[in-house]
Formats: sequence, C-alpha cells, structure tokens
Amino acid sequence: MTQVLLSLIIPARNEMEGLRRLLPELPAYLPAGTEIIVVNDGSSDDTLAVCETNKIKVISHPYPKGNGAAVKSGARAANGSVLIFMDADGQHKPEDIPRLLKQFNEGCDMVVGSRTSGSQAGVHRAVANDLFSRFASWMVQQPVEDLTSGFRVVKADKFRKFLYLLPNGFSYPTTITMSFFRAGFDVSYVPIHTPRRSTGQSHIRPIRDGVRFMLIIIKVGTLYSPQKLFIPISAAFFWTGMCYYIYTYLTTGRFTNMSALLFISAILTFLIGIVSEQISALHYKDIDRTDDKGS
Repeated sequence: MTQVLLSLIIPARNEMEGLRRLLPELPAYLPAGTEIIVVNDGSSDDTLAVCETNKIKVISHPYPKGNGAAVKSGARAANGSVLIFMDADGQHKPEDIPRLLKQFNEGCDMVVGSRTSGSQAGVHRAVANDLFSRFASWMVQQPVEDLTSGFRVVKADKFRKFLYLLPNGFSYPTTITMSFFRAGFDVSYVPIHTPRRSTGQSHIRPIRDGVRFMLIIIKVGTLYSPQKLFIPISAAFFWTGMCYYIYTYLTTGRFTNMSALLFISAILTFLIGIVSEQISALHYKDIDRTDDKGS
C-alpha cells in the first residue's frame, strides 16, 4: 500500500504558550513522517522561537494577514497529499487527530471536527454557529454539522482548487465547507469536544466576523447555487404584489403602479437567478473536468 504523506498545518499568531504545549505532544498522535508546518502570522511574541526550539518548519508572514491567509500559505507550502488543519490555542486536541484520520481513510474528501454541545467558547458563538450551520444546510441541501470548525483533514489537491476563493479572515472554513458540498465532494464529520482556550486572546470579533460569515454564506450561495437565493426573493415580490393588487382592486378598483413594480421586480429577480445559475455552471466546468482526470 502506498504511503501517503500528511502535512499538519497550524496557523498561529501570538500563540507561543499554546504551541509550547502542543508541539511536543503531536508526534504521539501523527503517523511517522508527517510534515508539521506552523504559519507564523506576524506574531509579536516568541512564537517563532518556540517553533525553532521544537525544530518545526515555519512559514512567517511579515505582518498579520489573518487566519485564512495563514491557512493558504500553509496549504501552498505543504508537500503532503493530505492536509490536517488545527489551531494552536489548545482548543483542538491532538488526540482527536487519529479519529479524524480513521474517518478520512474510509474514503472521504474532507473530514471536519464537529464541536459537540458545550464546546463553543460562549453561548453567543454556539447560537451563531448553529444558525449559520442551519442556513448553510438549507443552501447546499446537505447537513452541515459545524460550519466554522477549523479542525479538519482534507485532500490537498481538492482543497487547493478553492484557494482563490478563501478569504484571509476567520471565515475560510465556511467557504471551503460550502465549496466542497457544492462540488459534490464527500464531506464527513467527527464529533469532538473543544475546551475553552486557556492561553492568549481570541482574535475573533463575534459581531464583525458574524456579519462576515453571513455575507460569505450569501456570496458562496450566490456563486454556486444562485436560484436558492433568487427564487425565494422573486416569490416574495410576486406574492406581495399579488396581495397588494387584490387589496387595491377590492378597495379602489385599480391596478396600481406599486403592484406593477412588484410584479416587474419578481420577473427580473427570477431572470437574474436563471442567468446566475448558468454562470455558476460555467464556473464549475473546469474544476469538474480536472477532478475527473485526477481521480
């Protein structure tokens, strides 16, 4: 059986305390020969020194670019055909890696560590993640158990197909998860428990990044499944126009300009959805053909 090279990628910004505990533990849970890469995202602490002490391969950004940018840098530099992503803040436990790899080896293209109840950093994040996951499930018509988890194992070649879509911020898991579902790749989940971070400070801003998550869901939905967005909006315009027309006809006996505007808006929105769907299909044409050759 051919030995598959794995690359573990850890984006880190001012995570020296987390890395100091994490790096010595990793070899016990990784197959022999696994490449470990820490992407130092412009840290101002001793993150780099901790990596050098543990003889870990480091890629450094000259200034903080964001979690997504660090993930992309790691994916580009990795030599493995399978990529493992995990955080350095202690919330992702290395002992969960073998369970993710076991599920991955059953034929999945990507396995995500799905945080169980009580794992989120706060109630607001748990509620937000649940809402995002439900919205994403409706968008892609597949169950999305954890939309924002960054703990995952993925085939490198398929992951790199979407690098150009990934944002530089914390919402890269959202984009890559929905992209995989839309592409028809196999995505699976393994339940994990993530304790609250014990060191450092989270760089996530709940409101700012929550708005970004929602915008990215809409953006990706528009890019890959436009009709899921445009048809409900078109239907809302149509039924609002119809109800308003019935009201004005019964009360004044007229067909008003507002009713006409709502009906026209419904038609235009529907047509935009049709055109967007065709553009989306063209956008995916090359990716599907490349995948067929590579399989």
